[in-house]
Amino acid sequence: MKPWIKKTLMGIFGASIAVGGLTACSSSNHHHRGPMSAEKMAEVRGKVVERVSSKLDLNEAQKAKLNVLADKMEAQRTAFVGKTADPRAEMQAIVAGEKFDRARAQTLLDEKTRAVQTSSPEVINALADFYDSLNPEQQHKVRELMQRRKGWMARG
Repeated sequence: MKPWIKKTLMGIFGASIAVGGLTACSSSNHHHRGPMSAEKMAEVRGKVVERVSSKLDLNEAQKAKLNVLADKMEAQRTAFVGKTADPRAEMQAIVAGEKFDRARAQTLLDEKTRAVQTSSPEVINALADFYDSLNPEQQHKVRELMQRRKGWMARG
């Protein structure tokens, strides 16, 4: 496999893990108390950044790049969620009638796809900048953590 393809796939995979982790964190309270507030999201984001920073023993320049990555992922998550206050209700509306609302489902999919396609290059570049700033030992640690079942951004 060509090196640039491998790096791109690794970047997309890493970004999807990170976005998934942030999305999971942001939606974990959704069922009982509504969506996570901006303050709570900032708190969770800070904890994730601090955890990654301590696990990889990052210097200040690397922490700055990690924060840029977190900013880009948060912007992508926000764009993906969109203006909908209740995404679950949006999905329920698609199956509310006797027939599946294909047009509404396609519109929803198009919105989500457009949001990801628009912000993905920025996320990939931020992830690449962060990863490339790591020394070989730190990069090795990232690869090891990603190989574990939980992934490198997971709790535990």
